[in-house]
Amino acid sequence: MAIAHSVLNFQSYSSNALSAQESQLIQTYVEQFGAPLLLLDCDIIRQQYRALSHALPNVTLHFALKPLPHPVVVQTLLEEGASFDLATSGEVELVASQNVPAERTIHTHPIKRDQDIRDALEYGCTVFVVDNINELEKFIPYREQVELLIRLSFRNSEAFADLSRKFGCSTTQALELIAKAKQWNIHIKGLSFHVGSQTVNPQKYVDAINTCREVMEQVIELNLPALSTLDIGGGFPVSYNSQVMPIDLFCQPINQALALLPETVQVIAEPGRFIVAQAMTSVASVMGQAERDGQIWYYLDDGIYGSFSGLMFDDAKYPLTTLKKNDQVLPSVLAGPTCDSIDVVAENILLPKLDNGDLVIGRMMGAYTSATATDFNFFKRAQTILLNESSLCENKMLG
Repeated sequence: MAIAHSVLNFQSYSSNALSAQESQLIQTYVEQFGAPLLLLDCDIIRQQYRALSHALPNVTLHFALKPLPHPVVVQTLLEEGASFDLATSGEVELVASQNVPAERTIHTHPIKRDQDIRDALEYGCTVFVVDNINELEKFIPYREQVELLIRLSFRNSEAFADLSRKFGCSTTQALELIAKAKQWNIHIKGLSFHVGSQTVNPQKYVDAINTCREVMEQVIELNLPALSTLDIGGGFPVSYNSQVMPIDLFCQPINQALALLPETVQVIAEPGRFIVAQAMTSVASVMGQAERDGQIWYYLDDGIYGSFSGLMFDDAKYPLTTLKKNDQVLPSVLAGPTCDSIDVVAENILLPKLDNGDLVIGRMMGAYTSATATDFNFFKRAQTILLNESSLCENKMLG
């Protein structure tokens, strides 16, 4: 069933309340498929991709598959003209199965097995990322086929995930790697960085871009081959329960910094969360309830081992609401279905009195939810219902 985006408008987070139309649609899907569910709206994916493309008009966007690696997401973005950021052989298989042209992909995992390199090359992806001499050496057998980006480290204590703690090298090390690559006849295409997940301060990007520009100038001064690409990574923020800067405003200083790069430098990015976070809504039902320490505990059929895994792995704070309307609210706890005591979705939350079978709705559930869900305790993962797909596809359910 095709649902118009104007009707099923889940991305609004100014209020957690659901409209009557939204409530009816959710109930219809639960009657048809049961619960728990994840409702994935392809129109919101398109909207977010277009918004970031508009905000970064001179940047080629490579969607990072990691937060939501569904075939429909790949197909939707492929139709939008997106490129893709791969990190594993499984992700290579996914884009290959969706007929993504290999020239629209890059492989950005800084640490790879030889099999990972060979799988990507067999598919046709030839751009890789390295950040140390051990990794650079792995490409000697493939130097006639590959182009490499050197990943720099820019620590960011403000980000939820400071990815430069685990990956990246200093500017001095980068210059040493570029010199060694010249000695080994390996083509260094450019530089890359990632300022960290949910970065709310665009100055972090500006500082990293300026440093990369200086490295590019030093490369010329050292008579090393000029660099032609800068990958500014991902990390563009989205609003969960607190507002972040609108993306157009956020990207203004980034564009100003990019404008200072040589005209010959191509700029790419690796957005993930920004594209998909708003695109998915979760639907869980109350399995049972009990009163404990003055609060009502509601046990849901989805939890942190399932769609709410981001509460453990991603530090996300998903906006939650219910279909029940009642002015009287009570201190409540939402717990997951497993026998593990840490499986708690929300505490000290004010909710109307719920009955068994009532539905609890989570918004902003597109990033690092189904991707990191498990079947722990043999509770099955939520089924994903696809909304507003391309006319090339049929609306369907993914298990």
